[in-house]
Amino acid sequence: MTISIISAMEAKDKLAAGAILIDIRQPEEYHREHIDGSILQPLDELQHQGLSKTLKQGSCLIFHCKSGARTAGQADFLKQLAQENHCEAYLLQDGITGWKNAGLATRFNPSQPIEIMRQVQIVAGSLILLGSLLGWWISPYFYWLPAFVGAGLTFAGISGFCGMAKLLSLMPWNRR
Repeated sequence: MTISIISAMEAKDKLAAGAILIDIRQPEEYHREHIDGSILQPLDELQHQGLSKTLKQGSCLIFHCKSGARTAGQADFLKQLAQENHCEAYLLQDGITGWKNAGLATRFNPSQPIEIMRQVQIVAGSLILLGSLLGWWISPYFYWLPAFVGAGLTFAGISGFCGMAKLLSLMPWNRR
């Protein structure tokens, strides 16, 4: 049996009836924008520790992420988690994006930094573009910069360790 996917309006009705909305994204994503009343329980914590005491009290749980892809990818795990705790479980269709597309409000804090992986994409893309342009205009030696960044991204994809993400997490704007 699979976990049911519900629309934002159905989720809103269930929340009014006492359901608990669980945001499985990372803390930096949640702090930047979240659905009011949702409880942050990152997916990796759910996988290692299960539901928190507060969440175990709920009889109906609605899980969401940003677009619905993470929750859909973990549907079997989330369904099993709910069954172990004897409660109904649903996935919010299209995640927080679907919630906003339905015209429902979120809490947005622009003072919070964007997610680390988006920062990595911005920096890596900028370095690749800069190295390519400098290589074209000034010296072919600058082509080493995009090659280095590409090698780092390949290593990050293979190993799961991203040095640029670690470095960016130390920046002042990413500290809480």
